[in-house]
Amino acid sequence: MTTKGKLIVIDGTDGSGKATQTKLLIEHMRREGLLVETMSFPRYGTSFCVPVEAYLQGELGPVNQINARTASLFYAIDRHAAKGTLDTWLASGVNVVLDRYVTSNMGHQGGKMKSPEERAEFFRWNDELEFVRLGLPRPDLNIILHVPTATTLRLVDGRGNKKDAHESDPTHLRAAEQTYLEIANMFDGFSLIECVENDQLLTIEQIHQMVWSAIQPILQTEKVIN
Repeated sequence: MTTKGKLIVIDGTDGSGKATQTKLLIEHMRREGLLVETMSFPRYGTSFCVPVEAYLQGELGPVNQINARTASLFYAIDRHAAKGTLDTWLASGVNVVLDRYVTSNMGHQGGKMKSPEERAEFFRWNDELEFVRLGLPRPDLNIILHVPTATTLRLVDGRGNKKDAHESDPTHLRAAEQTYLEIANMFDGFSLIECVENDQLLTIEQIHQMVWSAIQPILQTEKVIN
């Protein structure tokens, strides 16, 4: 009987190196002989991501004026369209590492709400929407990479790339940082990785080693048979 694969999510504040850490984790897992696939959300360039792109480019109005639940549906549609692929991988015993997932929506949209109580209600609504009503697979582990907003702003500015509506709004970034911390404390199955020590960003390898340590309790032991 095939053992179900593990679903691991790399998420966190903007500028925290989610894509880099996802890549390093996949490479490390494969070196260990583990079966692993990956996906990144939102899936830019696909038909199901068109509403997300329109939202982030401000085509639907200022993002801070778009209702959080409305915006959440844009992202949920994109993730739901990938459900079949994710289910197939996991059922086949393949581990899956995702660069952002449901937690990303909770973090960025939850930041639009002023009180912790309102945010907690929104988190529960989003959790039920995607994992219960839409039936998306629930992660075995969510890793949250935490970089304080002041550091995030320096990193985002230093990238030189065009910023989306979230990245260009310091108020949004501060709210999202607080929201990610609340999510990690509210739900089980989260590991918070502090990427900054004494106001200095840790090296990519230092952060990777913390990520690698965090996933050890849930890793599959089955190896690839050559």
